[in-house]
Amino acid sequence: MYRLAERLADSIWDLVLTWPNVARDTVGKQVIRSADSIGANIAEGSGRGTYQDNRRFVRMARGSLYETTHWLRRAYRRKLLGKPDIDRYTTNLDDLGPRLNAYLKSIGPSKS
Repeated sequence: MYRLAERLADSIWDLVLTWPNVARDTVGKQVIRSADSIGANIAEGSGRGTYQDNRRFVRMARGSLYETTHWLRRAYRRKLLGKPDIDRYTTNLDDLGPRLNAYLKSIGPSKS
C-alpha cells in the first residue's frame, strides 16, 4: 500500500513537470502535495506507535487520496490530462482506496 502510494506520487510528479508554468503553479502544486501526503501520512501513522495515532493518520491519508482525485479531475477538465492518463490514475486510486480501508480495519479497534 505504501509503495503504491509512492509510485502514484512519483508518477504525478513526472507528469506535472511537463505542464506549462501556470498549470504547474496552480493545479500541479496542489496535486503533487496531496499525492505526496498519502504516503507521508501512512508512514507517519505507522511510526507513531499507537493504534489510535495510526488510525488517525490512515484517515488523513484517505482524505489526501480523495483530494488527489479532486485535483486530477480538475486537471482533466482543464485539458492537462488526456483520457489514457486519467484512466491510469483512476485505476491506481481505485486500488489504493480499498487497501487503505482494509489497513484501517486491520490496525486495531476503533473508539466506541
